[in-house]
Amino acid sequence: MALASMTGFARVTGTSGAWRWAWELKTVNAKGLDVRMRVPPALEALGEEARQRIGKAIQRGTCFATLSATREGAPPVARVNTAMLDALVEALAPYDGAMGLRAPSLGALLGIRGVVEVVEAGDDEATLKAFADDAMAGLGAAIDALVETRHEEGRALDALLRARIDAIAALADAADACPARKPEAIKARLAEQIAALIDASRGLDPNRLHQEAVLMAAKADVREEIDRLRAHVGAARELLGKGGPVGRRLDFLAQEFSREANTLCAKANDVSLTVIGLDLKTEVEQFREQVQNVE
Repeated sequence: MALASMTGFARVTGTSGAWRWAWELKTVNAKGLDVRMRVPPALEALGEEARQRIGKAIQRGTCFATLSATREGAPPVARVNTAMLDALVEALAPYDGAMGLRAPSLGALLGIRGVVEVVEAGDDEATLKAFADDAMAGLGAAIDALVETRHEEGRALDALLRARIDAIAALADAADACPARKPEAIKARLAEQIAALIDASRGLDPNRLHQEAVLMAAKADVREEIDRLRAHVGAARELLGKGGPVGRRLDFLAQEFSREANTLCAKANDVSLTVIGLDLKTEVEQFREQVQNVE
């Protein structure tokens, strides 16, 4: 499974009858999944269904989902109130010819307020259902596009993270091979330190100094840190090979890398090893920053 980023964007537009709609999806980094939906007031039901579909497609990140919908202006519709017209004709019929009056014409009757109604064209139930179906189909296309952009960025992240891991592994090897860690180098430094102490105070017990030297050598040994760094490198490579939503576990490994790098620097008893430790901390920090984008 491919690695995915938590950042992505997609926009899909379409029409349905007199309606124009557009879906816009944007995701950013977050500790968990948070879908924030904005839909027109009359389409809350669509918003809830959309929230569920987005939640099935992505597992981590904050998603801002917006549906905009506008209805194109349709020509008004004229409707004749036939019941009112029939009632008027029936009521006026007895007066036709009486007292010299003539029956009103159809035009005169249609001019009476309420006989003809001019109303805006509306949408029937079938039209609204077609709009909802088209909008949700558009959402599916938008989700697919969003997931693709997240995977596209995920592929770039995968390459960057592997480069950082390779650099961490190389620095762990450099620390292991550092001449300052050779037994003879450690022995020579301890001998110099002991000699300086003996010269400074002739009253020091040589046996006690020997014991302290052994403790100092043990504390300065970074073998465990190097071994754990290599173990974490292996775990990180395995997670990247597995892919999918592994961001949380990679973030945990980044913390472990940082802990071992700090300990190595603290234990370093030579400038050359300290330089390696500082370079290691730099690589680990870059790894940690990039991991924050992984789903």
